[in-house]
Amino acid sequence: MLVLFDPNVGGHTAEMLNLLAVLQKERFKPRYYVAAATDNMSLQKARVLEDSLVDEAGVEEVGPAHFMQIYRSREVGQSYITSIGTTLIAIAHALWLMVKIRPQVILCNGPGTCIPLCAIAFLFKVLGIRWSFIFYVESIARVRKLSLSGLLLYKLHMADQLFVQWPQLKMKYPRANYVGCLM
Repeated sequence: MLVLFDPNVGGHTAEMLNLLAVLQKERFKPRYYVAAATDNMSLQKARVLEDSLVDEAGVEEVGPAHFMQIYRSREVGQSYITSIGTTLIAIAHALWLMVKIRPQVILCNGPGTCIPLCAIAFLFKVLGIRWSFIFYVESIARVRKLSLSGLLLYKLHMADQLFVQWPQLKMKYPRANYVGCLM
């Protein structure tokens, strides 16, 4: 399973960690945690989570965890023009990661860093090379409309399942799955 974290926004990391806390870890082995190259906090928190799992059950039961970083497509405040180059670099890095890891599940919740990885996974699916199912959980902070990442995954039909936490989002985006508050 490939888990993606959002840089510079602690709320997304907290939401993802809460979601991971209730998953059956023994079903998702190995786990790869991926954050932006500029984000060390999220990976540190993921390590704490993994250490607690190992302390409780042992590494054999929960399986190994790996922590990786990926280039961001666009930094907060970066112009759209200059983000073209950084996006191409991020896509090349995402392609390398996807071929190396070949995750069965991609779980993401809002980071722009997920778009290159999800785009590669979607391209592989279109080409008949299906390694990954994409599960996207929109942030609880998104009440009226999807984030840019969520909107791209929804409009381009890239996510296999897109989950929202507010009923009005389900009404606005009918293919989304309303799951209520996950926090």
